[in-house]
Amino acid sequence: MSLWTAREAAAATGGESTGDWSATGVSIDSRTLAKGDLFVALSNSRDGHIFVGSAFDAGASAAVVERDVEGLPGGSRLLKVGDGLAALESLGREARARSTAKVIAVTGSSGKTSTKEILRHALAIQGVTHFAEQSFNNHWGVPLTLARLPEDAKFAVVEIGMNHPGEISPLSKMAKPNVCIVTTIGIAHLAAFESIEDIAREKASIFSGLEDGGIAVVNRDSPGFEILKTKAAEVSAVLVTFGESGSSDWQICDAEDTEFGTRVYARIRNRHASFDLSSFGRHFATNALGALATIESVGGDIEAAMSSFANWVPPQGRGSRTAVWLESADAPINLIDDSFNANPESMDAALLVLASTEPKSSSDGKSGGRRIAILGDMLELGSQSPWLHEKLANHEAIEKIAVVHCAGPLMRSMYEALPNSKRGYWYESSLELAEKSSRLAEPGDVVLVKGSKGSKISVVAEAILSLNRES
Repeated sequence: MSLWTAREAAAATGGESTGDWSATGVSIDSRTLAKGDLFVALSNSRDGHIFVGSAFDAGASAAVVERDVEGLPGGSRLLKVGDGLAALESLGREARARSTAKVIAVTGSSGKTSTKEILRHALAIQGVTHFAEQSFNNHWGVPLTLARLPEDAKFAVVEIGMNHPGEISPLSKMAKPNVCIVTTIGIAHLAAFESIEDIAREKASIFSGLEDGGIAVVNRDSPGFEILKTKAAEVSAVLVTFGESGSSDWQICDAEDTEFGTRVYARIRNRHASFDLSSFGRHFATNALGALATIESVGGDIEAAMSSFANWVPPQGRGSRTAVWLESADAPINLIDDSFNANPESMDAALLVLASTEPKSSSDGKSGGRRIAILGDMLELGSQSPWLHEKLANHEAIEKIAVVHCAGPLMRSMYEALPNSKRGYWYESSLELAEKSSRLAEPGDVVLVKGSKGSKISVVAEAILSLNRES
């Protein structure tokens, strides 16, 4: 099914097309490009024009370029534009304008990608659902997601993130959401913001792109709630709240761990409901409840959505669990891989999940049965960073954690504040810690790996997974 024709793309971008072509997708990466995609050469940190030839080799139908590219075979179909990123944005705006899909925009200091994935999973059984891949939530990720929006989509879920002031509003205005959900406000990105109130104001700016009659779904318990509420009123959005507060429209009454995940008891406006999650932790319960409120807001079936939650599995690196069996072991290492990203709020949630997870020792009782935390630096926290890392040593979960391994210069503050009995390894880099993977845990241990993406703590999770005798 064609997504873009040469004529449509030229009209949207104001570019000049050579030849007639149609594209079934849009890509900015020649390594992941699918046959039939339109390749957009972006000139940012790396000049995408270098990879135009590779894109055609991979099966690109055409390429958006800012200038002539040497070495291309004769007859290569090009769409020549003045600016590649501006062209991608124009494609995104045009795709949104011609779509009848109900568009959901998701933001928050933590939980936005998991919430986006929960929404994708629950809505996919109710109609064609388009969604942001991975964490495509920035100045190129949002227009790329929109440019890929098929005309027959019933729902679209767009993730919008930020690192600096002023990023969210223009992306929201491009997406023109019918519903926005703000998962929570936290102290991520303090390096670029002076206060949590400033972060709340930036997150609240997502409401500026809401279509007329739009709905703002907001965590009632989040810091900065009043700022979010005020901004929603300014744009005449309908406010829907969720959380643990009794004044929430959608309230979590209780969430308890089960053998297979989390059982959630909720009050949905004036009635009670319960549902099961295959993921563990109260933070997932909160995200799922916010997703339910959002699904109702776009006319979805919340009963079907609740039933689907039992089959939803967090993406790798976002709280996923894997049993890692070592050679000759009679109990696995229970690996909780939450290594994709971290800030103080998500670190708090992850440590509480670890503390509530029961380890199982080996059958002879001679090994395992411990809770192990492997932690990498939390980045972009500004001047408060050393203190925010050090205070983790006094987290309520630490009492139940046997050993803490750390990587990174910032995590050294926590490591040195820990009791000697709980100190494992500390290394300057995650790669150095990964080299000790066989010594970090024993059969029967439950192991959490958590840190900011930039800390590269994911290499430790990968190293532990590589020990699996069944891999």
